[in-house]
Amino acid sequence: MTRAQQTISVLLLVSSLYLSLYLGLVPLNETVQTEIIPVLPFYGLISFACYLMARLGLAILTFNDVPEAHEELQKEIEQAKEELRRGNVEVE
Repeated sequence: MTRAQQTISVLLLVSSLYLSLYLGLVPLNETVQTEIIPVLPFYGLISFACYLMARLGLAILTFNDVPEAHEELQKEIEQAKEELRRGNVEVE
């Protein structure tokens, strides 16, 4: 089973479970049925957004600096400046 098929099957399962709760096919307390079930998709969306933001923040926090890449980039800049100077272009 591919990753797309797994994702689709999980989404179908969750949506059918939510639909059965929303339509009242599963007997629940009246307060839960009228006040909590209708807003569950919004809570899910907000929770997913918070998860993604935390994951992004952690990735930025643990981002590794690469000194070798910095040195290589500096060498390429110097090489480009030399080539431009050979072509009679003023470079700072």
